[in-house]
Amino acid sequence: MSRLVSAFNRPGHIALIAYVMTGYPSIEATLKVVPLLAQSGCDIVELGIPFSDPLADGVTIQKASFGALQNGVTPQLCLEVARKLSKSVPLVFMTYFNPVFSYGLEKFCGACASAGVDGLIIPDLPPEEGAELEAITRRKAIDLVYLLAPTSPEERIRLVAERSRGFIYLVSVTGVTGARHKLPANLDSFVTRVRKVATQPLCVGFGISTAEQARQVARVADGVIVGSRLIQLMETDPSMAAVADFARELRLALDQNA
Repeated sequence: MSRLVSAFNRPGHIALIAYVMTGYPSIEATLKVVPLLAQSGCDIVELGIPFSDPLADGVTIQKASFGALQNGVTPQLCLEVARKLSKSVPLVFMTYFNPVFSYGLEKFCGACASAGVDGLIIPDLPPEEGAELEAITRRKAIDLVYLLAPTSPEERIRLVAERSRGFIYLVSVTGVTGARHKLPANLDSFVTRVRKVATQPLCVGFGISTAEQARQVARVADGVIVGSRLIQLMETDPSMAAVADFARELRLALDQNA
């Protein structure tokens, strides 16, 4: 059983997944915040690998990606950071296909395995084009996580249910990442559609920015993914106290809902 699967293996437990951009606002901040998130109740941490054209991301993560690139963050540096953090919490790299392809699929996956990375999320890699990377990640014991959107047709849902490993990432909105004031009205029906055919844990991300929203998502999903709001807190409070407080608030909301 992979470390990602183990994060969902407690009856009634809703997984809390945090996203941070590697190297933003600094490498030191990443090395500090990830163990703190784990201590504050996060079950999995997604580490973003910055890319110049982050098409699935909103303003907050685009800014963080640009800042990380300005800081000289490369995939190689992200791997070195992951190696230092992987013992504290299960890690997933979230990036785009271009940096992985440029690094070399086999070489990148081998480096991920050596660094202790547990999974990959690549928003611009559809399952129809993922066979080669799927085969490599399986050999390296890395979970390749696919995404579904509310607009995904039944055929795509079935395909992702067959191929995604670790969990399935459900994009809550037909849009980009970013904190939002309310959740979409059709979220429950979307999760229900996927659950009819998928056996993997279902995790919802994009737009979750409050404990109450996390509580609402936890009523229908197996995991809650929060990113943009955490990055905003990291920008305004270098001590990371606000990040830790928010993570604990999210954890409490999920546990109360269990």
